[in-house]
Amino acid sequence: MAEKSSTRMNADDRRELVLTAATRAFAQGGYAGTSTDAVAKEAGVSQPYVVRIFGTKRQLFLEVLGLTCAQIQHTFATVIAEGFDPDSDDDWGRLGLAYTELLRDRDLLMVLMHGFAAGNDDEIAACARTGMGSIFATVMSTGCSEERAEEFVAQGMLLNVMLSMRAPEHLDEVSELTPLTRCAFGDALPLLTNPSGG
Repeated sequence: MAEKSSTRMNADDRRELVLTAATRAFAQGGYAGTSTDAVAKEAGVSQPYVVRIFGTKRQLFLEVLGLTCAQIQHTFATVIAEGFDPDSDDDWGRLGLAYTELLRDRDLLMVLMHGFAAGNDDEIAACARTGMGSIFATVMSTGCSEERAEEFVAQGMLLNVMLSMRAPEHLDEVSELTPLTRCAFGDALPLLTNPSGG
């Protein structure tokens, strides 16, 4: 029934439907643990339909990972375009907060982490390197030094790891980890421990 409904969409809408479903499926199972059949079920379409649009599972994952990296790059570019002083702690704080808010989308976060973890696949590793290169270049466009950009990206990777293990949601469960969690997220921590953001 869902597939019949989706065929009334134009080609771009159908593609978007499958990409959104693939993001959810890959976030849950990773590249190795997700089949095109699982993506099809998530999208409410047939498996041959998914293959017809994207070809292989690898090609579908590469597109999802590429879009994830592009979303991060675009988020940074938007903040920087509003005006950015590389010597301003406040501006770096705005950029960090934008990233933290983006990572509230757990599917996006987990696709990124699965993309890095699947680096033994040459094509996926190349896609991850391209995406990270684009993100780093955008951070460098602030006019900062390479060292400052590296520090910012490294902080982002720490946030990824902490979020992937759900550290903010279990803040007091492991007392030894609590100070690192509080320090890593700072003022953004309430955004992640209170789903309503209030």
